[in-house]
Amino acid sequence: MKDSARYAELFLTESRDNLVAVNEALLRLERDPRDGDAIDAAFRAVHTIKGMAGVMGYAAVADLAHDMEALLATARDEHRGLRSDDPPLLFEAADALEAAIEASVAGRAADVDVNSVCARLRGWATATHAVPATVGEFLLPPGDGLAVTVTLVRDAQLRGARAMLVLQRVRSLGNVVSVVPDERALAADQFESTFAFRIRSSASQDLIAETVRAAGFVESVRVARESRSADPAEAQVDRADSAWATGTLKAPLQRYVRMDLRRLDGLMNLMGELVIARGRLEQAIMTQTDPVLHDAAGAVGRLIGDMQSGILASRMVPVWQVFDRFPRVVRDAARSLGKELDFAVEGREIELDRALLDQIGDPLVHLLRNAIDHGIEDPADRDAKGKSKAGRLVLSAARDRSSVVIRVTDDGRGIDRDRMLKRGQVEGILDPSRTELSDEDLLKMIARPGFSTAERVTTLSGRGVGVDAVVSRVRSIGGSVELRSTLGKGTSITIRLPVTLAIIQALLARVGDETYALPLTHVRETLQLTPAVVRRVRGSEVLVLRDEVLPLLSLRQIVNLPFRDAEGSQVVVLEVADRRAGLVVDQLRGQQEIVVKPIDGARGAASCFSGATILGDGVPALILEATSLL
Repeated sequence: MKDSARYAELFLTESRDNLVAVNEALLRLERDPRDGDAIDAAFRAVHTIKGMAGVMGYAAVADLAHDMEALLATARDEHRGLRSDDPPLLFEAADALEAAIEASVAGRAADVDVNSVCARLRGWATATHAVPATVGEFLLPPGDGLAVTVTLVRDAQLRGARAMLVLQRVRSLGNVVSVVPDERALAADQFESTFAFRIRSSASQDLIAETVRAAGFVESVRVARESRSADPAEAQVDRADSAWATGTLKAPLQRYVRMDLRRLDGLMNLMGELVIARGRLEQAIMTQTDPVLHDAAGAVGRLIGDMQSGILASRMVPVWQVFDRFPRVVRDAARSLGKELDFAVEGREIELDRALLDQIGDPLVHLLRNAIDHGIEDPADRDAKGKSKAGRLVLSAARDRSSVVIRVTDDGRGIDRDRMLKRGQVEGILDPSRTELSDEDLLKMIARPGFSTAERVTTLSGRGVGVDAVVSRVRSIGGSVELRSTLGKGTSITIRLPVTLAIIQALLARVGDETYALPLTHVRETLQLTPAVVRRVRGSEVLVLRDEVLPLLSLRQIVNLPFRDAEGSQVVVLEVADRRAGLVVDQLRGQQEIVVKPIDGARGAASCFSGATILGDGVPALILEATSLL
């Protein structure tokens, strides 16, 4: 297709989805090489990639996918599954396939050499699997032309030479586009007595059959205009490939469409401006007395609210779209360290804003690898401690009010607080008088840039990067990180994220002449500041709220405004997970729906702001990040 480059992005998206399916199936086959459903799933995914790559003209991708498909087809059609040594080779081939896809779409196909993997796949398939005695057209890749199945006389000598003679003769009639087994296997006599090929020719079926028989020692020959499939699902894939190539797919109306995320971002930005305009309209209308005007403004406000809900919903996607690539990551990490692992994913259906989901992928990879490297013990160590040899690692997602909680939990060795305490004191991070560390103290230590507890550098860790990158990334998108660890029992790291960052409910607070926005997600309650609720403990003011004693913070002090008497001020009680504090402000201005605008912090500015917004009166306001305050 002359304009196939226009479909490169679609090909890349579809191929990535199919690669996830391939890896998921291979993980199942590694546990049970005879899992027929997994073989079928891998075959169909690879087959789909091959068909699309052929249409796009990505030869390296199509060739590699074809050789993977051939090995899977042999195992499937023999009804005996894979050999135990097959999955590692297929994992390697899947990685090479991913690299070839990415390079081809980027226009760097020459940078990727798949010949070595292809040769190993062909050699492995022909050396370890007998070619079925009834190789039919269904083993041939889909395509135009006639499918020809040839069976030689069983006791014929030099079968390979006779098969090559058949191919030589029929090439005088047209173009042979595919051969199963491949010609190298035929020439080496690595087949029984049957082989197949597809030929594009204007010759009649009778002439082709006559030419094949003329080569001698041919027991039977069958020529078919249409390829038949022993697997209805595969036939369906063949038809889909053809329709994908020609654009003639006739199917029921689809309920889903793929959309460029930039279009959704554009709609979201326009929606944000509309919300700001609604706020200004509502403020302006307050001075008017015309009931018709108020009714119209109310109707416009409701419609904008409905549009906002619809656009926000369109950005929500289930977390499995990122989570499904992690089982392969975990498998590879565990094997590289010689550890046994039972990995589980929970809450795959929980939805999150697509922009946030894209941001959280890399931090989760860091946490999973750290858990495998630092947390999970070697099988021998676990056995000596009375644990199962296979460690337990769980990645879970859940909704908690207006937040999404993502948690990575392992049942490994946990964090040695005494060792961390001594390490921190030696490095000057902790006061020598400290005798214990809380979970919050542990997180602050291991999240310091360059800090590492690894005794040696491995391919996964030990270079002082990981948790600090996680904390930085999560806080940059308005989230928080929590840690819980028990020595000998394991560690749990929790990431708490807003469902969306685009439009949120906020409490507006004023200090001096400035107004600041506090996301309602972290606001527990508000109260008037009176001497009766304030105490001084160890030189610092605290808030006594019922049976709780909370730290008391001053927003004036945080934003470097002059001190003033706090009498008559108000307190906003902030809550992030199980941490709480009181924030003193001059005045509360009520609640408002705000549009979050990202900002670049100025040098030397406070790091407690996560963005900015435009209020209904057109005045900008900074958005406070509660997680950094606590």
